[in-house]
Amino acid sequence: MTTPDKHFERRARELWHEAAQRIDPATAGRLRAARRQALATTRAPAPRAARWLIPAGAFAVIALATMMVWQPLPRHHAAPAKTAVNTAETGVELDSDLPPDADKTDPNLYQNLDFYGWLAANNSSTAAR
Repeated sequence: MTTPDKHFERRARELWHEAAQRIDPATAGRLRAARRQALATTRAPAPRAARWLIPAGAFAVIALATMMVWQPLPRHHAAPAKTAVNTAETGVELDSDLPPDADKTDPNLYQNLDFYGWLAANNSSTAAR
């Protein structure tokens, strides 16, 4: 420090000591009580609930991650295998197929729907003969 700073610091200390000696006892008592109260609140232990927030949060994150990763695998039903067995046993094809999607089929098939209706009607009558 330079000498003007030391001089300023020394003068500030002298003024502070002089002012502290001239303070009335009631104000000094209130200042000491406020100081003790401020020091007591800083030394107070943290609430117990705050101590458990970090471990509880970590446990919740681990549980969520475990549930997201470890999901049950989808079970495949045996229904398609049974229909194949039924078709092989009876020799009759089941009519459970859905019609093809319109965007995947030939658009020319939809032009003469009356013809296909007539063909289906005549084809079934010739098969009955």
